[in-house]
This record gives sequence, structure tokens and C-alpha cells, in this order.
Amino acid sequence: MKRDLPKTYLPQEVESGIYRRWEQSGFFNPDNLPGERITPFTISLPPPNATGQLHLGHAIMLAIQDAFIRFARMRGKRALWLPGTDHAAIATESLVIRNLQKEGIKDPRNELGREELVKRIAEFVEESRATIRSQIRMMGSSCDWSRERYTLDPALNRMVTEVFVKMYHDGLIYRGDRIVNWDPRMQTTVADDELEWSEEKTKFYYFQFGPFVIGTARPETKFGDKYVVMHPDDERYARYKHGETFTCEWINGPITATIIKDKAVDPSFGTGVMTITPWHDATDFEIAERHGLEKEQIIDFSGKLLPVAGEFAGMPIDEARPKIVEKMKQKGLLVKVDEEYVHRIARSYRGKGVIEPQIKKQWFINVNKRVVSWKGSRMSLKEIMQDVIRAGDISIIPQRFEKVYFHWIDNLRDWCISRQIWWGHRIPAWYRNGEEEIFVGSAEPEGEGWKQDPDTLDTWFSSALWTWSTLVDEKKAHDPTLSFEEILAQSPDIARFHPTDLMETGYDILFFWVARMILMTTYAVGEIPFRTVYLHGLVRTRDGKKMSKSDPETMIDPLDVIAQYGADALRLSMMVGQTPGNDTRLYKEKIAGYRNFVNKLWNIGRFILSSLDGDVPAGTPQPATPADEWILSRLESVKHEVSEHMEQWHISPAIQTLYDFTWGDVADWYIEIAKLQLRTEDTAPTTRRMLRFILENIVTLWHPFAPYVTEHIYSLLIQSADSNNLLMIRQWPASIPVFKNETSERAFASLQELIVSLRNIRAELGISPSTPLRVYIQGRGPLPSFQQTLVTALARTSLENKAPQSGIRFHSAGYTILLSEEDGTALKKKRDQERARLEAYIANLERKLSNDSFLNKAPQEIVAKEQAKLADARKRLNELSG
Repeated sequence: MKRDLPKTYLPQEVESGIYRRWEQSGFFNPDNLPGERITPFTISLPPPNATGQLHLGHAIMLAIQDAFIRFARMRGKRALWLPGTDHAAIATESLVIRNLQKEGIKDPRNELGREELVKRIAEFVEESRATIRSQIRMMGSSCDWSRERYTLDPALNRMVTEVFVKMYHDGLIYRGDRIVNWDPRMQTTVADDELEWSEEKTKFYYFQFGPFVIGTARPETKFGDKYVVMHPDDERYARYKHGETFTCEWINGPITATIIKDKAVDPSFGTGVMTITPWHDATDFEIAERHGLEKEQIIDFSGKLLPVAGEFAGMPIDEARPKIVEKMKQKGLLVKVDEEYVHRIARSYRGKGVIEPQIKKQWFINVNKRVVSWKGSRMSLKEIMQDVIRAGDISIIPQRFEKVYFHWIDNLRDWCISRQIWWGHRIPAWYRNGEEEIFVGSAEPEGEGWKQDPDTLDTWFSSALWTWSTLVDEKKAHDPTLSFEEILAQSPDIARFHPTDLMETGYDILFFWVARMILMTTYAVGEIPFRTVYLHGLVRTRDGKKMSKSDPETMIDPLDVIAQYGADALRLSMMVGQTPGNDTRLYKEKIAGYRNFVNKLWNIGRFILSSLDGDVPAGTPQPATPADEWILSRLESVKHEVSEHMEQWHISPAIQTLYDFTWGDVADWYIEIAKLQLRTEDTAPTTRRMLRFILENIVTLWHPFAPYVTEHIYSLLIQSADSNNLLMIRQWPASIPVFKNETSERAFASLQELIVSLRNIRAELGISPSTPLRVYIQGRGPLPSFQQTLVTALARTSLENKAPQSGIRFHSAGYTILLSEEDGTALKKKRDQERARLEAYIANLERKLSNDSFLNKAPQEIVAKEQAKLADARKRLNELSG
């Protein structure tokens, strides 16, 4: 089996071919996996935007999910990783419209019309979907492409429609005039949790309003103000009665105002009195609803003032504001201006437009109505969302995010699900005679004069059905004679693979998507969508900054990384150090470091493959030396630890355990020992079987994390012509209890410590590599021959037969080391000098860290570095003293 293999692993030459073999085997599809597989393991891939490109957020998600799905597949489970893409309504439509405008179509909606614009968007998306599919493959993602779904697939569209209709008839979906978040730039509503809040300094104006002074940062909204509100317990205004009216001069002349008492007012803010603008503020809207007050629109949907503003009508907000203030000043109504007021501004997450609250007739989901059957009771959607976490039906990892989840649910308002865009799922509602007649159903109503609602559904409505709508039998979904319940009952994949086992995603979309999936799935199919939610953190720069397109120097393109370093290196660099819920840092040197490790893994395989002369049979070997016993026992420990970590969703510790074993125990120790054993006729045959067994186990254990290099090494090892003989379906290493030998591990650990001590002595004495260190070593008795061989070869020593008469003693791991007086004196002198230096260094650090001035003034990271230096120095001093 001798062969010439390149010294360096070249991922660019093998990765695409390996992925082709995987895909052509059909084993990504759980129905094709060999053996009897009863237990399912399902992950629904959070669908990337159909117009997107692979970024690091996708890459870390793909690496983690693929590791868990490969682990489950090798453990004999019916592992399904279902891929797909999201139509990303607002983002996609706005992107295509911008592209069309660059081509000279100034107003694509008006110039092209709905049908043509939707067609153009669909064509663009189809090209983009092909790109994102290819990029997902480049990561080594073992998705079942035969089950790939898209949120606008006909079958999924049917499910969206059926759920809308069901919710409507159950009284959970309603249409009403409520205040919404309006994006004037994109001309659509957006959800509460799709807002980005920022603090900006602005002017805060105080105006005289009859007998009161009121404050506002938005004077342009004040034209319709005719209610002044104060807290009922505010003693400063006790003489004013609720419902009392007065007349006062205002922006465009005298008005009659009414006094309202409401506990929503904060007496400590400003003067404790405010006027309200119910049409353009959520809090003001709620006050108006409670007291049955009138509401008047001041700003139109394009962000310009309406005729109620008089001479300012038609002006954009920014233009009108200073002019309104100047008029109020001329009328003597401007009391003062606060120049340093910090105002919270809401912008659309997608369109980045400043949000203008508006009252608009929209479709909403009622989250408080108790009409849903759950665990034998009638509960609201909000109550069910709370129950599944409190009852432990769904676990959130890390658990601390449960608090964040409950805070969001507790403050959840009715969800506005309609959007004023054309790309997406059309709302299944039709109107006739204006809007006097309304029909909501799965198909267009019979009769003439019906017009469908022009709006589409919030993208999150359809993606909230993702875990089960993707498992619906497409043929059944296309059959109009089947009801929603019949389609679900006749879809085998739902019974086989739902609820899914793991929802792995970034903590930043816990509410965007995860909570909505719980809300919609528990209602629609009567079960949880997943059993575990695993939240990974954001990928940040070396110094902890968030990567941003606006700052190209902070960005790392995963596609460039794969081209330069390979997919395995990228996967490992993102997973190691990644703990759920915490951000991770990524930089080129870290990726290069894991590229080096992948190459180390390759060189381990290369050495072993080149050592397997003839036909070395696979199978469990019998150890022939203490080193064999030790490495097999260590392998047993590592198999158990890695399996346990993965079962508990601890991916980074699993990799770190394997890394330490592979680089330390295998590469640094056992392979060096194997080189000695291969030279001896008595141990060479057993050593070859040991090496093959270890290599098979190493590549199997590493496969979920670094699938390409391990599959490549495995293919060279087995030299099978069977294209289906793949590592990806090899059984996870089984436990072999007889190999576990703690006595052997302890004994070998002592021998390792002895060898390291001898190496350190050589280094301290500056002995050249070609010159052996002469020593006499004694344990409880003379060293056995095998240990003598290792000490001689690995520590480059010459073992004396008897102790030198004037030697100097050192102790290590239960062994006594005797050096000649010359070497011993030199070593003692160097160690005494090093000890003195360390004692002075430690004293200096201790003085520094006990200085209150330093501790109070120095940045925390500097203090932490000094503390780490002190700990390292103490450790080294302790080693010298030992």
C-alpha cells in the first residue's frame, strides 16, 4: 500500500469532486441511508434570502448544523437536513426596483404594472437561488436537495393560504384601523420587531398651550392637537378636571382643547403635561382608544404634511419643522428650546427609512384571544408561546435567553401581517361593492365584481410555517379537493420528521422567526415546531467589532476563504471557541491556523498510509506494547467525551477534545513511538494494524467537523471501487470497554512527564541535538526495557547503568533523575538564576496590582493582562521549585 502522496493537502483539488460523490450517492436523503433507521433526526435549514450571497452568518450556521446532522447520520439516525430559500419580500422587491431604476425605469410599479414587475422579480430570484445553492454546497453542507423548498413554492403557498383562512374563521385574523409602523421610503408597513432604534440629539421645543406648557420634539405633528393629557395624581394640575375644555391660540389660530386625565403620562417628564397626536404615536393612539377621542391624520404616507397644516401643507417634515417653530415664536407661543435632547428614532430594518406611525386599515393576528385548543384548554397564542418554554416542551440554548424570550412575549402586541408590496403571498381576501362585502377563502369567490386585496403577507408569516410546510406532500397540496387537515394527515414526512429536533440560528432572530414559528406551528398543526433552539452568536472581527458592509476592512468573505484555505479550515475556525449565545471572533490568522491543522491531519493520514505495507486488514487490533494500550485507552476516552459533548450540543468542546488528542496524543506521541515500533520485527505487524485502526477512528470522529479532508483520507485508506463506500455513512466509533485502561493511562502519563522533563533539561543546558544527555533514571525500580527505549529515543538520552557517585538529583513524575556533577551544577545554577528572576518579576507585578491608583485608572483589559502575567509567572516558579 506504499504510495506517493503530496506533502501538503490541497483542498481546491478535491473538495468539488468529493461533494459530487456525496450528492450522487443519494445518502443526503434519509430514505436512502443503509440499515434499519428508526429514530429520526431533523433540522430545517433557516432559509437564506433567495437574493442573497453566502456571508459569515450563513457560514457559521451551515457549519454547526452540518456537524450535528453528520453526527446524527453516523449514529444510525434517519437524519434529514431540509434546505430551502426565502422569497424575502421587502428586501427582494426593493433590490429589483433599484436595479430597474438604474436601467432607466424611473417608476417600475407604474411603468411595468403588477404582473410584469412580479415576473421580473421572479426571474431575478431564480438566478440568485442557483447561486446560493452552489455556495451552500461549497461549505460541505449535506442537505437533502431532493426535498429542497422555497417559500413561494405552490405547495407552500397553499399552506400559507389555508392557515390564513383557518385563522380568519377562528377569529384570530382580523382587519382593522390600528396604528402601524409606516416606512415612507418603501411605502409599506413593517413589524414592531423589524425596527432599528437609535438615539440622536435633536431640539426639544416647549410651547404655550393655553394655561399649560407642553414639550415636543415633533412640532410638525401638532396641528391636530386638541387634547391635553396629565396624570390623574399629579397635584400640580389637581384643579383641572377630566373633560374640562378651554380655548387657546395655536399654530393656525384659536382651538378648543379638552383636558384628559390618564395614567400613561409620566409626571417627571418635561412639564408633566402633553398634547397627543393619536394618528402618529402609538402611546397617544392607546390613550385616544381608552377615552374615545378623535384621531386626525397630519402627515401623509409619503412623509408630507396634509391640508390640516394650512400654509405648510405639502412640505416634507424636515422642511416644515423650522418654519413651524418660527411661526410659533412670532405668535409668542415658543417658551424655550432644549438643544441637547436625546430622541429615540425608529428606522426600518430593511429599508432604513425613518418610521412614521400611521393609522391604517391592515390585517392583524390577535395574540390575546383565547380560542386555540392546547393541552386540553383554550389558550391565546401568547399563552401557548409562554407555555411551551415553561413546560420544557422546547429548550432554548443557552437558557439565559428564556428571559429575553419571555420579555418579548409579555410585551407582544397584535401582529400586523399585511404589507403594501407586490412580491410575496397575496392576501386571500376579496372585496365587492367597495368593501361592503368581504370574502376570505382558499380560492377566488364565485360571481362578478370581486377584487382581491392588493397587499401581500409579511414574509415572516410564511417562514413561520417552515418546519412543517416543507414536509407537506406536494401532490396532496396540489389537490383542491383535500382539506387542510387531510393534506397534513396524508403527508408521510410530517409524521416521520416533525417536530424537528433542532432549530439552530443566530440569537438576533430569536423573535423575528423562532418565536413566530412557535406561534404559528402550535396553532396550525397542534405541536411544537422543534424540541431544541440553539442560538449561535454573531461573528465579529479580531477586536470585537461587528462586521459591516459599510466598513469593507472588517468584512471576511467566506467564499474567498474557501478558495484560499478550504472549507474545512473555515468551518473549524468558526466552530472552535463558539459557545451558544456568545459572539465569536474571526480573522485570517485564525483561519490559517486551522488550515495548518487540517494539513496536520492530512500528514498523519499520509504517514500512516505510507506505512501500511501490503494488505493490512481492518478490524480491532490487539495491543502489543504499553504505548498501544495507552493510545487505545485514550481513544476510548475521547470517543466518549466527543459523543457526550455533541449529545449536549457542546460543539466547541467536542472539537477541542479531538484537537488535543489528534495533535498531542497521536501526532506528538504515538506516531513517534510507532516509528520505533515499525523498525522492530516483533512489533511492526501489530503497529500497522494499530495505525490503521487509529486512522479509521480519527477520520470518523473528525468527519462531522472537517468532512472534506476526512472523506479524502478515508477513500485513500479503503481503496474501494464502490462509490457508495463513503465515510459520511460509516458508523460512529462504538465503545470498546476492554480498551479502557486507566492504570495504563496513568503509567504512560508519568513516562510522558519524565520525557518532557528530560527534553527541558537538554534545552536548558543547550545540549546539541546530536549529543545525547547522559542520565541515570530510577523509579520504584530500574526502568523496563520498553520505557528505556522511549526515553532514549524520544528524549535523546544515554542511560547510565549505575548512578554517578557525585551526581545531582532531580525528581519528575515519581522518577529520580541523576545528572553528572558537571551537568547537574550547570542546570541548578540556571534554574536558581531563573527562579531569582521570576521572584523579582512576581514581586514587581504584585506591587503593581496592589496599587489602587493603577487598578482605578488603567483600562480593564490592561489589568487583566497583568493578572495573567502574574499567574503564568507563579506557575513557572512553582514548576522550578518542584
